Amino acid sequence: MTDPEFDLLDELYFVTPFRTLLQKTGLPPMELENQLRSLLEQGLIRSYWPDVDTELAYETTSFGAIARDASYLASKEGLLQHNTR
Repeated sequence: MTDPEFDLLDELYFVTPFRTLLQKTGLPPMELENQLRSLLEQGLIRSYWPDVDTELAYETTSFGAIARDASYLASKEGLLQHNTR
């Protein structure tokens, strides 16, 4: 897990929209998308769209289309890795 991924997991103890993550992390939108994609691929976070109650399975082909409209939450595995680092 990279330092930016670790810092992003700090913000994902609760379901958090992309826009809020932009403000809290200060990352450029494309960099934030890339970090979220990496965490999703590792199974360390979950994505929710169109609302915070509907988990969306990660698909590489469609992620870019909804990334900025979705919300995110650390997975159990993500929390374990975050807390043991």
